[in-house]
Amino acid sequence: MQTEPARYEVRDEPSADTFPDDLRDHLSFGPEDCAQVLADLIDDYAADRERAGTILRLRLGISGDRPETLTRIGARWDFSRDRARQLHTKAVGELLRHTAQAGRLPVPEFARRYAVGTRDTVLTRALLAETYATDTDLAVNDLSYLKLRLAGHSAADAKRVAGFVTQRVVAWRKKTNHLLSRLRDDAPAGPPAPWPHKIDWPGPGTAAPLPTVAARSFDLDDDGRGRFYLHKPGRDIGFDSGLEARLMRLLDTDDRIRTFQEYPDAVGYRVDGEEHLHFPTLAAELGDGRRVLIDVQPLGHLGFHVNRAKSAAARAWAHENGWGWLLWTGSAVGERELVTHPVPAKIEARLTALLAEGPVRRSALRRLRDDTGLDLLDLIALTVRNEWRWDRAPFRLTTAT
Repeated sequence: MQTEPARYEVRDEPSADTFPDDLRDHLSFGPEDCAQVLADLIDDYAADRERAGTILRLRLGISGDRPETLTRIGARWDFSRDRARQLHTKAVGELLRHTAQAGRLPVPEFARRYAVGTRDTVLTRALLAETYATDTDLAVNDLSYLKLRLAGHSAADAKRVAGFVTQRVVAWRKKTNHLLSRLRDDAPAGPPAPWPHKIDWPGPGTAAPLPTVAARSFDLDDDGRGRFYLHKPGRDIGFDSGLEARLMRLLDTDDRIRTFQEYPDAVGYRVDGEEHLHFPTLAAELGDGRRVLIDVQPLGHLGFHVNRAKSAAARAWAHENGWGWLLWTGSAVGERELVTHPVPAKIEARLTALLAEGPVRRSALRRLRDDTGLDLLDLIALTVRNEWRWDRAPFRLTTAT
């Protein structure tokens, strides 16, 4: 007899082909606990397989960054997208064998969340909601399959359910295309459009014009990405995730927006002395001629150090161009709301005291959660407000910026 998971943390919504209205409704520590354990498993496996470990981390978004396209992964080592796919598939199989040989299958955190015997429909809804809430559509099949296998599901069952989740993502894209092909007035309600009070405007000065082509072009045809036609740009536009697609769809139906350009430039940022490139999601021109750079970042990932570094660099770049800046989280809760989000004084005092003693690790955070009821939004708000550093894999919270 099939049963519900003992600790099911994801709501039954959204349905098979819809997108959540507000990602705030899907925040919990559950996916983060699983991500941390997965990072540990990959580190163990990659001890003598450095390239394979790097491929897994990039493809699965282990650091908290968005999963990487196979095209970009291949470009790192000068091999094709298909070769990157082959190497990633091989690495997943080796990771599972390595974990099993170490006696760590099933992994408790995954087994509780995706319990064997749970109905396919329940697992599909849970995995779909997590995909949208964490902005990991690019690797939806890979992540869903791996989560289920680590929970103890057979390869055949994991492949079947992962296929269902992938089909639902494709169905949502097709539904979006259908809606966009109709009159713009028919667009359904969604999360509030990010205008205008949340935009961080620069001081007086002349604004640079919008670019007319996307700076990101080398992986536009990657088969993990979606595409749809938008009226204002007047052409097909590619996107990485449902969260990006939802933003573009909102802007395409907002009369205050004249037009927009996806991936307007490559912005450099640094993490621990290493140089990286980030492609902010889009630049929009308002009806009054002002321009704003908007970057998508899921609410649950707003506190990660790598994402804070990207945001700081993108904001500075936008202001240098005379543009406003906005980080869109897929929620009514954004950066400004996090700064004023109320956190119980007892919780903040406990965490501040822990940080005064040195870096806070995962075990200490778990004890604090159990003792105080600290939730994920509280931790994100405190990190943003106090400018703490939150590294995801492995988890490490410090006062250093």
